[in-house]
Amino acid sequence: MYVEITSQEQFTKLTTAEATDKLVSIYFHTSWAEPCSAMTPVFKAASVDHTNKDVIFLSIDAENYSEIAELFDVSSVPYFVFIKNGTILKELASATPKDYVKILNSLNVTSSTSQLQEQNTASGSSAPTKKNNTATENNYDVGTNDREQGEDEDEEEEEEEESEEQLNERLKQLTHAAPVMLFMKGTPNEPKCGFSRQMVGILREHQIKFGFFDILKDDGVRQGLKKFSDWPTYPQLYIKGELQGGLDIIKESIEEDADFFQHALEA
Repeated sequence: MYVEITSQEQFTKLTTAEATDKLVSIYFHTSWAEPCSAMTPVFKAASVDHTNKDVIFLSIDAENYSEIAELFDVSSVPYFVFIKNGTILKELASATPKDYVKILNSLNVTSSTSQLQEQNTASGSSAPTKKNNTATENNYDVGTNDREQGEDEDEEEEEEEESEEQLNERLKQLTHAAPVMLFMKGTPNEPKCGFSRQMVGILREHQIKFGFFDILKDDGVRQGLKKFSDWPTYPQLYIKGELQGGLDIIKESIEEDADFFQHALEA
């Protein structure tokens, strides 16, 4: 079941009365965020996959329905929330298609297993163990490869080392992923250093919508961006693909121009 949310009343109804014991996958997006362009087709494809027939997929424009986004403290997109029985099971910020599908499959398996156990308990019977037939990441074209027959499933595939040229191209795409991009330690909701926390606070204080990248999860980006930007420390803030500086520079820029962000975005 896939629904484009058009009101807060509709959202409340679909996540309470009509959800019952179903898994609800909520997708917050905007029209301007480039990562959402890649994520939206994946989300829609997941909604029509037969293995997800008992999952409710809700798509929400975070700008048009900011009151709903604020309920979950959404500060960057794409942003996912998984709910069941009124309880938030998982929140996922700036996820890749692969990350989203992995979490969806995991929670869908857990949800299906719980329902089966409840049914068996109620009927006094026990069902035989059966291999789950959940969708694989390949169903959603997320760039994974099928394993060769007989290959050890627990063995991780070796990834080709990224060349400097490939890394620079990836960094260029990341810095342009949103009009305002913050490269930080941790996430806006869970910063891993005081400087990153202060930068997030400044952006929120000025009501700036921004994308972010957690450099602690990708050492290639963490080390490569220092050379790419010729800036040795974090956080780093980019506007329209151009480095604006770190925390001290941003503070100074705001002191000199109270409308710094507006002027930088309009330049």
